Amino acid sequence: MTTAPVLPRQQDVRTARYRDILTTRYVPRLLSGAVIGHLPVAMAPVALLLAARADGATLQTSGLLAAVFGLTAALGQPAWGRLLDRRGHLKAVGAPALLSGAAFTLLAFVRPADHPVLAAVLTAAAGLSTPPTEAALRVVWPAILRHEAERRAALALDACAQEVVFIVGPLLVLALQPAGPVLLLSTTAAAGLAGTALLLSASPARTWQATVAHSTDWLGPLRARGLQALAAVLFGVGITLGSLNVYAVAAAESHAAPHAATLIPAALAVGSLLGGLCYGSRRWPGAPVTQLGILGAGFLTAALPLLTDPAPGVAIAAALLPGVFLAPLLVVSFHTLDVLVTEGTLAEASAWLVACLGLGQAAGTALSGLVSHQAPEAAAAVGVAGAAASCVLLVLTRRSFLPTGANW
Repeated sequence: MTTAPVLPRQQDVRTARYRDILTTRYVPRLLSGAVIGHLPVAMAPVALLLAARADGATLQTSGLLAAVFGLTAALGQPAWGRLLDRRGHLKAVGAPALLSGAAFTLLAFVRPADHPVLAAVLTAAAGLSTPPTEAALRVVWPAILRHEAERRAALALDACAQEVVFIVGPLLVLALQPAGPVLLLSTTAAAGLAGTALLLSASPARTWQATVAHSTDWLGPLRARGLQALAAVLFGVGITLGSLNVYAVAAAESHAAPHAATLIPAALAVGSLLGGLCYGSRRWPGAPVTQLGILGAGFLTAALPLLTDPAPGVAIAAALLPGVFLAPLLVVSFHTLDVLVTEGTLAEASAWLVACLGLGQAAGTALSGLVSHQAPEAAAAVGVAGAAASCVLLVLTRRSFLPTGANW
């Protein structure tokens, strides 16, 4: 079976070209499978918001239903990540994909306004069964790419690929919305199953296994202070992301511009895609801990213009700005895991970061839904508060990101 080598702790001063990474065997298939398989995560929150609103539910109810998906999807990730560390991809990725697809298919035939409890249960089932595609991709890179520079570039490509998800996902929702919720949610289920199948068809994903014994500690890698701090930072970032979906719907209704509901989140993803490609194309000065602080401050500053409740066209353009800092912030966060956690727990550690980002999104969606009836800028204020909290945490916990004996 393919075994992940021990990650090097030394600095690698080389750079890797995207073309070289993309022409490496298995990389295109793994990235494509991860993108397609992750589409339900991008489609479901917006689809649930719009479907519930079309069914006559209030924006608050619609936001809470979307938050249920985000919350449960996040809660399931660490468990699937630990299973991935112990049992490999087939059981930890394939099985939940089947369960999630079935839940989405059933949800397509339920009217949330008439059966809110059943809709919430199915939404929770779909969320809890979300396969850990990001962690699954993250752990196979060392088995394919031998140099740190290559893995760093692959992380940037990975982050950019996930932003493609959040560009294509909302646009698919926009295109399928006129056809009704049945086709919309059925397509969501089909995308998840197809992408997971493509990911698992690559030999490294099927045969990967960790190299060292696993801790029986129920907290696992979360006992590391650095991981705790990173998880808290990404929770704040998630609040900003979650609030943006509700802000987009509220702004679309306030300005009578339905297209803004999907184009604002898509613009954020476009900005993140551009930022990720730029970040991964070269080696940037400064230690990772310094880069985290700069990127966090940039993310906060870029979110401020939405507080003014601009016109839809301006809001779409403004949503690009925080995205520019988002993907690089995630790349540095996941790259930092290499020196914060022990080998054999990387999948679970990655899943914890994904989980806390998702939990933050759920919290941001719910909180913004509760205040968005006042004005769209109230939802934007929730997002700014989340970004500000992340900046404060980055300052207060800076030393916890430093590996023992390191001089970052």
